[in-house]
Amino acid sequence: MALPLSLLPLDALAQTTLSLSSTPGADGGTTWSVPVQTLLFFSALSFIPAVLLLMTSFTRIIIVLSLLRQAMGLQASPPNQVLVGMALFLTAFVMSPTLERIHTEAYQPFAEQRIGFEAALQKGSEPLRAFMLKQTRASDLELFARMARVAPTGEHAQKHEASPAAAREGQAPSAQDMPFRVIVPAFVISELKTAFQIGFMIFIPFILIDLICASVLMSLGMMMVSPVLVALPFKLVLFVLADGWNLLMGSLVASFAG
Repeated sequence: MALPLSLLPLDALAQTTLSLSSTPGADGGTTWSVPVQTLLFFSALSFIPAVLLLMTSFTRIIIVLSLLRQAMGLQASPPNQVLVGMALFLTAFVMSPTLERIHTEAYQPFAEQRIGFEAALQKGSEPLRAFMLKQTRASDLELFARMARVAPTGEHAQKHEASPAAAREGQAPSAQDMPFRVIVPAFVISELKTAFQIGFMIFIPFILIDLICASVLMSLGMMMVSPVLVALPFKLVLFVLADGWNLLMGSLVASFAG
């Protein structure tokens, strides 16, 4: 390989080598070469699953659906593909107002070249920040703000100094000024807590059915019959008669509106 390359002219060899350099742009910025832009693009794509899992309603929805399957005693029905697909479409439904705001306030002005990339990134993060702060508990936000040592800034700092009792109660006066490194983990643990609370309410009726079936089988002396196997059809009938999917999906969507 080295011998044919050594026979090439220097300009031809330069053309066959990928350029990883950067050149100053006309507006004072930096323009990177195509290979660098491609590398950065594919690197950014690796963060999309993390954004989907940790910055949207997907976490709460998929956990609740998984807990429902466990409460009913079903091992692989509905299958994981169905649960994930349902969670994705429900996430798109819940996040549609936020995504519309991002499209209107950030993407359209950027596509029309009315604002720059940094301004579009800033405007696009505001609706997502508002959504996460709306679903985040003040105590969780205060926890990560204290660990990150993020202090209130601007007017929020004056309010924080004027009312220290509000800080002791777990209220975050500078929530709008918090960076994403504080908001995202606080949002995640708040979502986990809310999902487990909903899962607890889902488990209660199914546990009662298991207890009733186990008591009846014990009183009849049927020790060898599994209570889980006997209770499963009753769980399915109860869930269908109560229109469980309608109630569950309505409750999940309503939990994000509060």
